[in-house]
Amino acid sequence: MTAPLQQPSGLYDQDYVLWLEATVDLLRQGKLEQIDIPSLIEELEDMGRSEKRALESNLEVLLRHLLKYQYQPERRSNSWRFTILEQRDRIERLFRDSPSLKPYYESVFADCYARARRKAAVETGLSIEVFPENAPFTPAETLNPDFLPAI
Repeated sequence: MTAPLQQPSGLYDQDYVLWLEATVDLLRQGKLEQIDIPSLIEELEDMGRSEKRALESNLEVLLRHLLKYQYQPERRSNSWRFTILEQRDRIERLFRDSPSLKPYYESVFADCYARARRKAAVETGLSIEVFPENAPFTPAETLNPDFLPAI
């Protein structure tokens, strides 16, 4: 066991890794009174936001590729299918590690689709009107490893 550490004021802002190590050490030693509680709370809140941002980012990429797959059949490639598979895997890992993200997935699906739709239009050069305003696939289909949109 390492020697007891007391967190100097401002360590969180000065050296993040050292702050983490000191916080873990203090927690292990049960020295809760020496922990920088406001920074620990901020870090824990950021962790939750980070997981949600990752889910939204993965979902947006997945939806954009599903749209490209459906609306540009002549340009379909193994690379697109790989990206679809990869994003589904990432989302499934997020769900495995944090099952509470599943309802969040449902709640942000429409917003992620709207962003994916805009970006798909820019990326493909197709008019945004080509892509339906509402997702042409359900949240369940989007994650289904056997689902690919039809032409």
